[in-house]
Amino acid sequence: MSEEKKIAVIGGGSWATAIVKILINNVRSVNWYMRNEGAVGHILKYRHNPNYLQSVEFDLNKINVSTDLVEIIAPADIVIIATPSAFLVKLFENFPMELLKDKVVYSAVKGIIPEYNAIPARFIHKTFGTPYDNIGIICGPCHAEEVALERLSYLTVACQEDDIAEEMAELLSCRYIKTNVSDDLFGTELSAVLKNVYSIASGICSGLGYGDNFQSVLLSNAIQEIENFIDEVSPIHRDVKSSAYLGDLLVTAYSKFSRNRSFGFMIGKGYSVKTAQMEMDMIAEGYYATKSVMEIKNKFHVDMPIVEAVYNILYERISPVIEMRILTDKLN
Repeated sequence: MSEEKKIAVIGGGSWATAIVKILINNVRSVNWYMRNEGAVGHILKYRHNPNYLQSVEFDLNKINVSTDLVEIIAPADIVIIATPSAFLVKLFENFPMELLKDKVVYSAVKGIIPEYNAIPARFIHKTFGTPYDNIGIICGPCHAEEVALERLSYLTVACQEDDIAEEMAELLSCRYIKTNVSDDLFGTELSAVLKNVYSIASGICSGLGYGDNFQSVLLSNAIQEIENFIDEVSPIHRDVKSSAYLGDLLVTAYSKFSRNRSFGFMIGKGYSVKTAQMEMDMIAEGYYATKSVMEIKNKFHVDMPIVEAVYNILYERISPVIEMRILTDKLN
C-alpha cells in the first residue's frame, strides 16, 4: 500500500535532498520541487544536487524534479515540506491553497515561521485548512550529511493520527534509517525549534573557549528549559529524555555538521550576526527562532535564561563574553 502513495518533497537544501534519497528506497517515484532552475537542470543532466550533498546520485527514473510547485503538489497524496521556515510564507504566496487541504502534509522544517511566531504545523493548519490529524513532523536526531554517507540514523515521525505516522515511518525506514513514531505533534516540533537556539548557545560558548565540562552543564540545563517550555505550551505527558527531544538536542549542539552551532561559534569568535550569516551562506534556523521563542516564552511566563542570553547576544548586541559570564551564575 505504501508504495502506491504519491509523494512530493518541497525544498532544494540538504535535508530535502536527504529525504528524497531515503524515500526512493521504498517508493516507485518522488515528485521533487526545487526553486533553483540551475539546480534542477544540473540534477537532470548529472544526477546530483550541485549545491547540497553532492555525493548523492539519483536514479532519474525515480524522481520528477521541477520548479513548478503546483505541478509537483497537485498529484501527491503526501507532501513533505523541507524548506527553511524564513521562506515558507513567500513560497506559498501565490499558491492555490485548496490544493493542500485534503492531503497529508509533513513538516521537515525544524524552524519557526517568523511572520507569525508559529510552528510549521500551525502554519499549515491555518494557511491550507489541513486538519491537525493530517499534519505531521519528521525530526531527528539526524543530520542530512550522515544520511548521504548512509550512516545509521534515527528519525521520529510525529502525528496525532497513529496510522498516518506509522505509514510515514514505514516509508522512511531502510537499511540505514530506523524510525520511531509519536503522537506529540506540538512537543516534538517545538523541541526541534528550541534545540537550534541551544545549539547556537553551545557554539557561542565553544567560540569563547568554554570546555566540555561547561557544555555538559549548559545542555543539561537546556533540556530542562525545553521540558518546561513545551509542558507549558502543550501540556501532555511526554518523556523528554527520548531521542526526539534529548537526542535531537545533543546531535545539534555537538555535531560538526550543525549549522546553528557553526553560526554560534562564529558569534563567539567575534563575528557580527550579518557577517556570520554571509560567511555560512546557509540558513541557521535558530537565529529566527530565538526572537520568536522569546515572545512566546514571555507570553507563557517560562523562565529560560539560556534563550534570554542568546537573544541578548543576537538581537540586543550585548557582548557574548559579558552575557555568557552572567549566564554561568544562573545554571546549576
